Amino acid sequence: MNKLSFLDDELFGLEKKGLYRTLRTCSKFKSSKLVLDEKELINFSSNDYLGLAGDPVLREAACDAIEKYGCSSTASRLMCGNLALNEELEKRIAGFKRTEAALIFSSGYMANIGVISALMGRQDVIFADKDNHASLVDGCILSRAKLIRYPHKNIKSLERILKDAGKYSRRLIVTDSLFSMDGDIAPLPEIIELANTYSCMVMIDDAHATGVLGRTGRGSAEYFDIPEEAIDIHMGTFGKALGSFGAYVAGSRKLKELLINKARSFIFSTALPPSVIGSVIAAISILEMDNTRIKMLNKNAGYFRNQLQKEGFNILDTKSQIIPLIVGGNEKAIQLSRFLSQNGIFALAIRPPTVPQNTARIRFSITAVHSKEELSYAIEIIKKAGKKFGITQ
Repeated sequence: MNKLSFLDDELFGLEKKGLYRTLRTCSKFKSSKLVLDEKELINFSSNDYLGLAGDPVLREAACDAIEKYGCSSTASRLMCGNLALNEELEKRIAGFKRTEAALIFSSGYMANIGVISALMGRQDVIFADKDNHASLVDGCILSRAKLIRYPHKNIKSLERILKDAGKYSRRLIVTDSLFSMDGDIAPLPEIIELANTYSCMVMIDDAHATGVLGRTGRGSAEYFDIPEEAIDIHMGTFGKALGSFGAYVAGSRKLKELLINKARSFIFSTALPPSVIGSVIAAISILEMDNTRIKMLNKNAGYFRNQLQKEGFNILDTKSQIIPLIVGGNEKAIQLSRFLSQNGIFALAIRPPTVPQNTARIRFSITAVHSKEELSYAIEIIKKAGKKFGITQ
């Protein structure tokens, strides 16, 4: 008997449900466009929100770091991979986030599972938004703490749960700040108020908010004008608006010390390559000097949202550069994505388990480098698609 015969059944099941996924090869990125299967498309699936990934300043900084340190850090930070460049970046992040300290991780996923499992254990409880990113969910599961999930952004439900939770050694509320599939923003002031009332730590995932939310892109705390110290644990990434790769955790010095000693995804991972660190430092410098890109991003996203709303599309409660066009069925979402591609637009269908059942969607990521002409063209094609697939009248 073939021990792997179950793979055929699994794959067939995915295809039948409209959940089968394949990799497609991009041969070229250029500003707001990509080349896929030798066809140039306007790219609406990138997280390069500020257009920094191809910026010559970042590329030069990456090359300079390679010249000085080589292509690899060669080991984990606790071995011999703790380059001076790492510590320089951590100081820059702490300054940017206005916290005492910061620690670099190899990805947002690794940061989330490392932090939560390091801080929480069997005697503890975690309160988590139901729409949190998969990495937060997995971090909660790995911690073995009691996990209680509250309805998305529902403060009344969260308070009721907090009242009835009982006694635990440590209590943590964890949430995305800017939700990656809905584009809406967590009610952080209310969450922090509840955390203070019920003695909970607060952890936010600022992955899609770093470089985007707030006047200078410092994230959700700046967006709400909340003191950074009101949030115990800030997590953010470099692979989205900052145009590079990796992640950070920012907070107190003691938090950093504990994570260095207990976060397994930090302890047992090779440190980020010098080129990546160099490019992130350059990206932070750009943000600190000028917020022109953030202003352009907000202008583009506002225009796109308003036009889709005027046409009657369901884009939920998005208030950001992430704009979900709700379709419903998996197959219809796939057909719509294919139609957009045939008309020069790259925007992927997002299906369960990434989003809840019957909420399959096209997720549009707007960037600062999309031109008005590109946005207007995309809106016209989407309007045609809406009628073709019965999404609008």
